Amino acid sequence: MIEILTPTELTRARESGALVADILHTLKRRSTVGTNLLDLDRWAQAMIVEAGASSCYVDYAPSFGRGPFGHYICTSVNDAVLHGLPHDYALADGDLLTLDLAVSTNGIAADSAISFLVGDSKPAESVTMIDATERALAAGIAAAAPGAQIGDISAAIGSVLSAAGYPINLEFGGHGIGSTMHQDPHVSNDGRPGRGYRLRPGLLLALEPWVMVDTAALITDADGWTLRSATGCRTAHSEHTIAITEDGAEILTLPTRTNSRGPAFT
Repeated sequence: MIEILTPTELTRARESGALVADILHTLKRRSTVGTNLLDLDRWAQAMIVEAGASSCYVDYAPSFGRGPFGHYICTSVNDAVLHGLPHDYALADGDLLTLDLAVSTNGIAADSAISFLVGDSKPAESVTMIDATERALAAGIAAAAPGAQIGDISAAIGSVLSAAGYPINLEFGGHGIGSTMHQDPHVSNDGRPGRGYRLRPGLLLALEPWVMVDTAALITDADGWTLRSATGCRTAHSEHTIAITEDGAEILTLPTRTNSRGPAFT
């Protein structure tokens, strides 16, 4: 299913996007050495409930997971990159943490992810990898104009990741989003320009470049959810939900301190 949102629905999507971003950036500030992943999950739940929104994760039970997910946020540490199931782990100095969150406000969902380093230790390889995913995300957003095609976005993302020297996994990537979290079209993190679905105003996409230092292969934890690099190398993941408009792509998942829609959580 591919949804094209009405102007009223797009307004609700903006609300969802701002909420997702505010929660993520609040949790980033709280992610200090010694913070437990289960506390991050509880804080995410409290902020979602306080906002009157709904979690897209807690009851999520796709075919590839051991569902339902049962938590409110994905917390992926170091060699974990996707669907990190929160568990009893205290963050250490230098950990590379990815937070991935999707919520729905008034029936419209938004999805975003951020990767960052915890504490004072900043391993250069990790800094470089996070930067590559952020630059790839920016390139994909720049390519997302009305009349462009999904392959144009994929090629833009893939060109940045490949130039940075990272293998690219094509199993998991971006996706359409709207009344549900995961919809068509699939947005691969590499591809050929001029191919695939043609973008129209009102389309929402979640773009999410992610990489692993030295492999494109994933393994699944015993929890049935957490995906890790097959070699144990570090990983990074950046994601925004965007709306295709008549003028280009509008990023919906910016914190309110950036988009001036009010104060972020503290």
